[in-house]
Amino acid sequence: MPNIKPVSDLRNYNSVIKDCKAGDPVFLTKNGRGKYVLIDIEEYQREQDLIKRLSKLEGAEEILKSEE
Repeated sequence: MPNIKPVSDLRNYNSVIKDCKAGDPVFLTKNGRGKYVLIDIEEYQREQDLIKRLSKLEGAEEILKSEE
C-alpha cells in the first residue's frame, strides 16, 4: 500500500523521513493531489544507474539499426 502524506507533514519531517525506506517511497500531496515523491538515496542512485544503462542500450540499438 502506498505511503501517502500531505506536504504539511513536513513540518515534522523526522516522522516523514522515518517512513522513507528503500523500495517504499513516500508520496506527498498538496491540496489533495500528488506533488512530490521522497525516496531513499540508495534507491535514487539505483534508478539513475538504470537510466544511464538504458540510454546506452538505446544508443547501441540505434547504431545497429543504422548499420543495416
